[in-house]
Amino acid sequence: MPAADTPRFPCWRAVLAASHCETENVNPQTIKSLIEQGIPGATANVRGDDGVHFEASVISDAFAGKLPLARQRMIYATLGELMGREIHALSFTQTATRAEAGQG
Repeated sequence: MPAADTPRFPCWRAVLAASHCETENVNPQTIKSLIEQGIPGATANVRGDDGVHFEASVISDAFAGKLPLARQRMIYATLGELMGREIHALSFTQTATRAEAGQG
């Protein structure tokens, strides 16, 4: 059984269907929803104007004790097959715990 703090990643197809979003039309709100559903307690802010290149800031206490690369992998995992397909690039302005971000 996974540890209590292990993120549960949603089915990205279900999120896209619920948001009435075609996979060709991934938008910042869809990515935000996927991240926040996949990492419990996360707060995400996602920007992107061209529909394929995005920038995100993600705050979550699930990042505690994890190196930056591990944090990014957690986020990429929430996006599933969209990464490298519909989402060509996702850069990060911040991946932090609430305390690191001055929110806790």
